[in-house]
Amino acid sequence: MIRTRTALAVAAAAVVLSACSSGDVPEEGAAAPTAGAPAAPSTPASPAGPFGPACATLPPQGEGSIAGMADDPVVRAAGTTPLLTTLASAIGTANLVDAFNTAPDVTVLAPANTAFEAVPADVLNPLLGDTPRLTALLTHHVIPGRLAPGELGGTHTTLSGDQLTVEGAGESFTVSADQTLAGATPATVVCGNLPTANATVYVIDQVLTPPAA
Repeated sequence: MIRTRTALAVAAAAVVLSACSSGDVPEEGAAAPTAGAPAAPSTPASPAGPFGPACATLPPQGEGSIAGMADDPVVRAAGTTPLLTTLASAIGTANLVDAFNTAPDVTVLAPANTAFEAVPADVLNPLLGDTPRLTALLTHHVIPGRLAPGELGGTHTTLSGDQLTVEGAGESFTVSADQTLAGATPATVVCGNLPTANATVYVIDQVLTPPAA
């Protein structure tokens, strides 16, 4: 009788252990359950310093270099940088040098020399001779506040009081073609996050235009 009861107890324990083994503990090597929601796409990391292919064309040291620009106001920095001499000249033509150089903590989307060259002469020359239009265009390239790369993407109010939308993240930023003066190709940041004494500069390869211009 005792042997019978013992045998029944052992058999019952084996059934319980078998049930626990099959239902609660996954077999070795079995695939782990996966979540139903897809993983969120990763956001590109924001660069800590200057970035972009055109930065390599700047002098390695002295005036016009990345280090040389850092302690100059923005128009002086542009005038000594091989990428931006046409912009500096246009700012002078519009009598905006002092306004740009004394503006505290701004972000400038600065058209490279090649950006001005891409605008047809019959469009650019009348603009350069029209001070009010030129002023509106140049101040449209300036955003109050120093924007780090992680803050550049989005819609911003410019110094001229209108709106400018930048798309992208990480080290890739564009402004749509319909916001450019030539109207054919998006503007791309080719050398960004350049510090000057009073501005953070993002060099672009197209000239932008205000919405009503």
